[in-house]
Amino acid sequence: MVARSCVNLVDLVTGDFLNFPQTARALPRVMTVPGIMSDVDGKQSNDDDLNSFASEQRHRMIIVSNFLPLNAEKDETSGRWCFTYDEDSIFWQLKDGLCADTDVVYVGSLKVNVHESEQEEVSLQLLKEFSCVPTFIPSDIQKQFYDGFCKQYLWPLLHSMLPMYPGSCELFDRSLWQAYVSANRIFADKVMEVINPEVDYVWIHDYHLMVLPTILRRRHSRVKLGFFLHSPFPSSEIYRSLPVRSEILKALLNTDLIGFHTFDYARHFLSCCRRILDLEYENKKGYLGIEYFGRTVFIKILPAGIHMGRIESALSHPSCSMKVLEICRELEGRKLIIGVDDMDVFKGVSLKFLAIEKLLKEYPELRGEIVLVQILNPPNSASKDAEEVMEEANITAEMINEKYGFPGYAPIVIIDHHVPFYEKAAYYTLAECCIVNAVRDGMNLIPYQYIVCRQGSAKTDEALEISYDSPRRSALVVSEFIGCSPSLSGAIRVNPWDINDVAEALRSAIMMYDKEKKFRHEKHYKYVSSHDVAYWARHFEQDLVFSCKDHYAKCFWGLGFGLNFRVLALSPSFRKLCTHQIGSAYKRADCRAIFLDYDGTIVPQASIVKAPSPEVVSVLNNLCSDPNNTVFIVSGRGKTSLGEWLDQCENLGIAAEHGYFTRWGKESSWEMSHADTDFTWKRIAEPVMRSYTEATDGSYIETKESALVWHYYDAAPDFGSWQARELLDHLENVLANEPVVVKKGQHIVEVKPQGITKGLVVQQVLSRLTTMKGKSPDFILCIGDDRSDEDMFESILTKSDSATSSSAPEIFACTVGQKPSKARYYLDDTMDVMALLTALGSESRSSTEAPSEKANFCVERTV
Repeated sequence: MVARSCVNLVDLVTGDFLNFPQTARALPRVMTVPGIMSDVDGKQSNDDDLNSFASEQRHRMIIVSNFLPLNAEKDETSGRWCFTYDEDSIFWQLKDGLCADTDVVYVGSLKVNVHESEQEEVSLQLLKEFSCVPTFIPSDIQKQFYDGFCKQYLWPLLHSMLPMYPGSCELFDRSLWQAYVSANRIFADKVMEVINPEVDYVWIHDYHLMVLPTILRRRHSRVKLGFFLHSPFPSSEIYRSLPVRSEILKALLNTDLIGFHTFDYARHFLSCCRRILDLEYENKKGYLGIEYFGRTVFIKILPAGIHMGRIESALSHPSCSMKVLEICRELEGRKLIIGVDDMDVFKGVSLKFLAIEKLLKEYPELRGEIVLVQILNPPNSASKDAEEVMEEANITAEMINEKYGFPGYAPIVIIDHHVPFYEKAAYYTLAECCIVNAVRDGMNLIPYQYIVCRQGSAKTDEALEISYDSPRRSALVVSEFIGCSPSLSGAIRVNPWDINDVAEALRSAIMMYDKEKKFRHEKHYKYVSSHDVAYWARHFEQDLVFSCKDHYAKCFWGLGFGLNFRVLALSPSFRKLCTHQIGSAYKRADCRAIFLDYDGTIVPQASIVKAPSPEVVSVLNNLCSDPNNTVFIVSGRGKTSLGEWLDQCENLGIAAEHGYFTRWGKESSWEMSHADTDFTWKRIAEPVMRSYTEATDGSYIETKESALVWHYYDAAPDFGSWQARELLDHLENVLANEPVVVKKGQHIVEVKPQGITKGLVVQQVLSRLTTMKGKSPDFILCIGDDRSDEDMFESILTKSDSATSSSAPEIFACTVGQKPSKARYYLDDTMDVMALLTALGSESRSSTEAPSEKANFCVERTV
């Protein structure tokens, strides 16, 4: 399906593009939906109707994950498939936390192969009985997608393993990436079969489906998307080694809400957005958000939880009580340490065994007194890495058992087959200590399950012959590199690579006084029971609804091709500057005022050569040659630089240092505002700036007559931005009693006297023009790109609002780059600005020529 997108937004605004169909009502529940774009003239009546309609509908949450939360088994005799819910799956459990009026539909793959001839029948059965929509991925794509790109490349990279040499993890293979994208497209097809985009929400889970948001957003621009990453997110140094790093980041930014288990993972993601896409994040009333093409993508830090009812049910299972008694007989009074891990290279199983060896070596009295039971969950698919982990674990365990064991006693017991949860619950119930020693992991809910099982139940208490009101105790040793570590303040945190540290932590946990174990257990149980999987799901759903609340307040446009597709969100009153409209207004006016910023407006921000090109000088001279025009460059730069650079422009007005110095033409002298300003504050601010300059490579200080500016454009992005925030705070504190303003701009921190703004310059120029010409300008154009230019926009728009209808000028406030602004128009970049000014200058130059020779108004990029 082809997504409808457009590169030239001028055509969209003027209506010179495809006439997209509009949707007058919500779409049927089951159908494939084409991309729907907003009305080109910005009218909101249709969107309001849709919004009103959607609010009355019972919405659904479509949960998309790699695997469905189902167990599947085929009866060999009858040939019929039998399906049951996988109650251990967090995706099945999370539905209990969603709103009561939310229907849940699952989209994902089955863990078994279904023959092509049976797929349609199975699909109908699963949709009807389980509200599940299976994605049947061809076996060749599935192998490359899951076993190839996901497990052998993406999974290690997300866990901070670089493909430095053969054998560490797979080198990047473009064909595996293409299979990954193809599989995501199949998931998108299934989502679009069941979604009502105007009402339903889509919650995508984990790294298998990282490009799915872009594919869905292409097919419907207003789809409500949330994404949650269950694995770690690596630092920018690691992530930037990914050849398709930009495609994945842009895909994630096509969602409305992105969830992470910990702030560390979110911080790494934000750092990648900053370094790769040059996107800053903001903290908005407790919400982290990234402005991305007019939309705010919210970032949520929300650790997952466990299903309390599921664990309590397992503890009450008769088989659990029987298993508890069986384990008690096998232990013969020894203290049990429990470890439960998946079979992969990041779980640190061998490191755990070596810590047990160190413990038994250093404390001989513990030999015969402690037993580590290590449950290794079988992998979902055959993997060379899993086989190597298993082999290494067995060899290490055998060596330790031979060295420190004796007849009837083995320090380490490995269980490497599938263990039902009620059996795991029995081990948790009896364990004096639980250890999770992963070197890198996502959330890891094993400690939470252990804590709840140690709380016990009536059945287990009866089996163990203990009173229901007896004190409950637990001890945890957890790696500092797992997601649940920050929330378990009573756990003993360890560096899994430090064998001595882990061994000492285990001894401390075993020998801990009962009173302290009780205190730590109560603290943990209170947190775990209140922050369960329902809490996690409920809060994510609430934040997703909040993140999508402005979907119908803006017009959405699709831009780009392939995985570079993104949605541009514009408010109805904010649009690209239409040359037809400004052209006719320009020709009607006989008293015009034009205000232009310098850096980032007529000269590219990233340009090494800051002096204007001959083309810029020519365009400015064309505008200034028209006697009806008053043209001003309004910049934060110093008067010396601007004066030298723009010396060839005879009639060009210049306001330097945000208006502290002003001149009306080349032959005019510089006028100074606030001539009596006291600059003693510079002696306080300059040493502070100098200290930050010395500490920040690539930064420098610009000394102006009226201001001091700290530049950090060439500094390391993250460090420079962090230092700028620190400097801003530092300067605000030391200059609190001085008559100055401290502001942060684009890669700068500036200190300047109070009352000096670009907005004041505009007011003064317009006032003087009114006095000189006996009437106010009837055409005002103001273009800028920085935060300081917002003062200009506010000033001229305020003038327009206060004027009567007969005297109100035609005002065009325009920001460079699509972003939140007080301006009502935007242009994409300096090339668009110069194209517009060239057209205006041509119109001025041809105004005395024959009508047939006049310029045709159209902003065209020059190549």
